[in-house]
Amino acid sequence: MTVALGVVFGLVPILGITTLLGTATAVRLRLNVAALLLVSHLMSPVQLLLIIPLMKLGAKLIGSNEGPELTLEKLKHLFATDWQEALHLLWHAGLGALLIWAVASVPLALLLNFGLRPLFRRLLARQGVVTE
Repeated sequence: MTVALGVVFGLVPILGITTLLGTATAVRLRLNVAALLLVSHLMSPVQLLLIIPLMKLGAKLIGSNEGPELTLEKLKHLFATDWQEALHLLWHAGLGALLIWAVASVPLALLLNFGLRPLFRRLLARQGVVTE
C-alpha cells in the first residue's frame, strides 16, 4: 500500500502538496513515511509531465465555455491586462485538475496495490520473511 499511495500522491497536479499529503496519510495509516515520500518524490518527473494536460482538462471541466482557453499566450495576456481573471482561470484549472486526479487516483491505487502485492510477496519469500 505504501508504494501505491506513494505513486498516487506523487502525481497530485498541485506542486508542493505531495509531502504534506504523503506524510499525513502515512502517519494516519501507520505506513513507512520515508518509503512513501521516496516513491512520491520519484514520481516528480511524471507529475511535471501531467500537470499541463490535467490543468487544460480541468479548465475545460470546471471553467465556463465563455471564458478563455488555458494557453500560455492567454495567461501572458491576462496577467498583463487582467491579473484577477488570470488567477480565476488558474484557480478553475487547478481545481478541475485536482478533481480529475482524485477520480483517477482511486482505481490507480487499487490497481497498483493489488497488482504489486504478489511481487512484494515473492521478494519477501526470497529473503525468508514470513508474511501474514
